[in-house]
Amino acid sequence: MLTNEIVEFENVRAKVRAYMCLLLNRSIPNYLPEPSLDVIIKSLKSIKKESINIEALYVLDGKGVQVIDTISNNPAFRRGKGDNQSVRAYYHKAARSKKCVMTNPYPSLLTNDLTVTASYPVYDANKKLTYVVCIDISLHDILKFAHPTTFDTVFNWVTMGTYVIFSGALAIVSFLLFFHGMQTIASFGLSIEKLEIKQMFEATILLTLALAIFDLVKTIFEEEVLHHRDNKQKDIHRTMIKFLGSIIIALAIEALMLVFKFALMGPEKIIYAVYLLGGIALLLFGLAFYLKSTENRKED
Repeated sequence: MLTNEIVEFENVRAKVRAYMCLLLNRSIPNYLPEPSLDVIIKSLKSIKKESINIEALYVLDGKGVQVIDTISNNPAFRRGKGDNQSVRAYYHKAARSKKCVMTNPYPSLLTNDLTVTASYPVYDANKKLTYVVCIDISLHDILKFAHPTTFDTVFNWVTMGTYVIFSGALAIVSFLLFFHGMQTIASFGLSIEKLEIKQMFEATILLTLALAIFDLVKTIFEEEVLHHRDNKQKDIHRTMIKFLGSIIIALAIEALMLVFKFALMGPEKIIYAVYLLGGIALLLFGLAFYLKSTENRKED
């Protein structure tokens, strides 16, 4: 159940962030000549009255120390003044990005339930960080507020079902290639003298393609059906490398087989094997460029 809520939150994250940041931007300017804590508190109380069920509102100074007791409908939460929150993600993200940000769901210190915090930095005329304004809303209340419409729900189910169908079809292709490759190898039995290089190459190509397609199926099913996206960019990066690597290996084996074949049966056609080798070289350069560009992006 908890996993489903987190997946649903990922689907509405952009909508929730836009709403929460709109509340803060509309009520509290990002840059003020002389930021006033009293004005900020007044704005927070106004936000609490007109918006969804907010769990807590509070203000940190430029160093991450809470400067007011938490504003909340629950009297037990009205505390926290003087607490150092500088180690919390919502403080660091707001101070670093210099704009309104929203955290991932995390266990709240107040309720022990999953909570999302929107944090909003406030600067003075000299662009010095003066305050960080924070709003906590429980994950449960967020999902009630931003629950997808019936159309969105149906569309998500149709999309998921489509991915399941295509994943299943690709998986069948992968297994058929695998069994055909294994059948080719098994046809020789234990008679080593009957081994044919051409058929061995073909079996290797079939098994390599089967592995590449299976890796693609695995990635599609995990990301689009099971929603395992803890590190989506890393998973896609790894899958792309494995898939391209498998295709390059299969093509290289095919090119080697053509070289042997044309050398024995038709030397005048060996130019076609050379063309294929040239295409493989281009794929290798493309893969190298992809690896280099993604590495530079990661460093940035």
